Amino acid sequence: MTIDADTLAALSGISTATITTVLLKKGLRNVWMRGTKPLRPGQPKLIGRAFTLRFVPAREDLATPESWSSPISTRAAIEAMPEGCIAVVDAMGVTDAGIFGDILCARMAKRGVAGLVTDGVVRDLAGVLGTGLPVWCQGAAAPASVTGLTFVNWQEPIGCGGVAVFPDDVVMVDDDGAVLIPQKLVADVATLAAEQERLEEWIMSQVDGGASLPGLYPPNAENKARYEAWAKQRNG
Repeated sequence: MTIDADTLAALSGISTATITTVLLKKGLRNVWMRGTKPLRPGQPKLIGRAFTLRFVPAREDLATPESWSSPISTRAAIEAMPEGCIAVVDAMGVTDAGIFGDILCARMAKRGVAGLVTDGVVRDLAGVLGTGLPVWCQGAAAPASVTGLTFVNWQEPIGCGGVAVFPDDVVMVDDDGAVLIPQKLVADVATLAAEQERLEEWIMSQVDGGASLPGLYPPNAENKARYEAWAKQRNG
């Protein structure tokens, strides 16, 4: 499922920080996925539908190298990923077992997957970076996933970095990490976020001009009226 073009355009100029503010005003506090740091500085901001994958703790009879050939495997999950999705992986915050290495990331890139987000880590760091796939995670570790995790399924509800993620929710990632936008709220959040960005642009212009913060951020009635006049003039 793709994101509506108008909604995508509206979100493209918005930061994850603004999204968290808008969602906070709508009563959603737990939307930022802990541990999702950009693997490489300067990665592009991404917006896409979540394709979810889930690991559970390693169980010795299931978490084996032979499991990589199972119909239920990370390899099979990657072949099911649609172009433009963001793979969101519940690795339970485990940081001593790399969930994906260079070959799996290369295949994701070849399939047109937009990026990988996980609360775990990757392995084969130099190779992963060489694939060009944007990755947000907690870093790298040499051991394979089966040393600490068992892969169980894809496209089901997961918890990534302490956040509930459902298939086809929208995920936005930038230098501040990964933020979830619930699927049913995407269009409304896009509209509100665009307005929040305009307001903060005006507030920043006032700060640059030497204005003090009380009554400005957040704006009182007088400053709201000034902002609305500015926005009206700006929009013609």
